[in-house]
Amino acid sequence: MARISTAERRTELVDAAVQVIATHGVDGATTRRIADAAGAPLATLHYCYESKELLFAAVFDRVAREYREVLARSDVHSDLATTARGLLQGVMAWYLESSAFASTIIELISWAQRQERKPATFVYNEAFAVMRRILGAANSDISVDAETIDEIAYAITSLSDGFALAWLTFGDRAESAAQAKITVGIFDAWLATKLGPTEQEGTTETVAEPPTVRSLMSWMSAG
Repeated sequence: MARISTAERRTELVDAAVQVIATHGVDGATTRRIADAAGAPLATLHYCYESKELLFAAVFDRVAREYREVLARSDVHSDLATTARGLLQGVMAWYLESSAFASTIIELISWAQRQERKPATFVYNEAFAVMRRILGAANSDISVDAETIDEIAYAITSLSDGFALAWLTFGDRAESAAQAKITVGIFDAWLATKLGPTEQEGTTETVAEPPTVRSLMSWMSAG
């Protein structure tokens, strides 16, 4: 059998930690459970990560990277309103398709608030930085000020996180699809008050949606 490199083993342990935290919570995510889920000896876990805190920090890094990648894939490169909607839809689709990540994020946020480094702040700051860049590019004529761009990013995060909590609580995919449609409607109504009718007219433009957004919209339109 081929020898597994330390880097590959670390990746496997982080993947296992995501699943174990999603299933058993942070308190139930013992190093032995994580090692068993990764198919690795407990000694290997302690070799790769000297403490559970370091392993959880690696999980946070992984979550932050995934979040950034989701936002990048959800960029429809259109006007500001359409681009903002695409980001919201993309994150909600990710939560639906990757419930383990969504559950792990919720669990880790509570744990992180008790940590000195406040790693949850890192995840959100990274996400906000990507959203500002994407929304800023859509606002190429600088018709919307930086404060409003930040408000839009905050609204996307708040609405998508609230959607994730409802999805994880009830676990009903059809109902969640309907709730996603409501969430987008609320966002559109709020965005109209921020951007005005001129910008909102661009939301009727047909744009190429990322695969994750397309799958979400197909669920929403079903039935």
